[in-house]
Amino acid sequence: MKIASFNVNGIKARLHQLTTWLAEAQPDVAVLQEIKTVDEGFPTEIVEDLGWKVWTHGQKSWNGVAVLSRLPVEEIRRGLPGDDGDEQARWIEAVVMGQRHAVTVAGLYLPNGNPAPGPKYDYKLAWMERMRLRAAELLAAEAPVVMLGDYNVIPEPRDAARPESWVDDALFLPQSRAAFRRILHQGWTDALRIADPHGSRGPFTFWDYQRQSWERDNGIRIDHALLSPQAADLMRGAGVDRDQRSREKPSDHVPVWVELDA
Repeated sequence: MKIASFNVNGIKARLHQLTTWLAEAQPDVAVLQEIKTVDEGFPTEIVEDLGWKVWTHGQKSWNGVAVLSRLPVEEIRRGLPGDDGDEQARWIEAVVMGQRHAVTVAGLYLPNGNPAPGPKYDYKLAWMERMRLRAAELLAAEAPVVMLGDYNVIPEPRDAARPESWVDDALFLPQSRAAFRRILHQGWTDALRIADPHGSRGPFTFWDYQRQSWERDNGIRIDHALLSPQAADLMRGAGVDRDQRSREKPSDHVPVWVELDA
């Protein structure tokens, strides 16, 4: 089962890139972030005609997440528990039926948090605490779980080409990294790090549109795939579709993926 994540940065602007990537990469399950549309505005029919079923958790103009699957899905859950007043569409879960195992796939778009300090950063940290609690619940089921998406966190200095330029950014502040570690240390496996355990740099998943970041490879790693112990036992590989950043009118993110023997 190949499970992928892609922050498309606007489905209307990136539909061609999405459909081309789906045809090339052939994931069995894909979670999307920043679709930036209400549910009714998602090009569901176009994607379904290509062989994927679609479930969205949309929001007008901002945020929005989705699950695409070529495999049977038995359950969908929209929204991160813990705050009934939170209207931002950033979390979606699906129970996907593989040939050997059912896998819970949680797709997420974690808040950016800038400017920090401030209310947006407070929201980011509060959201991460809610995520930690939900992650603990998912682990307690003792089943394969993949929690992947745009985390908006640079975990370590090696996850940035120029870490010194991010020291005051919400993505790299000590509190953000500590909140990420609290989730990771529950027992999750960072699939991209395990796939490249001795890498001294990257792999990067985001390059800003400004300052020739792509041309200079001034990237950061903020898109992650965390695996429960049961999913980690099934892992066959993980990677980054870096070439997508060089396409015409690309997203500023590239897809990340993990393959399980499920």
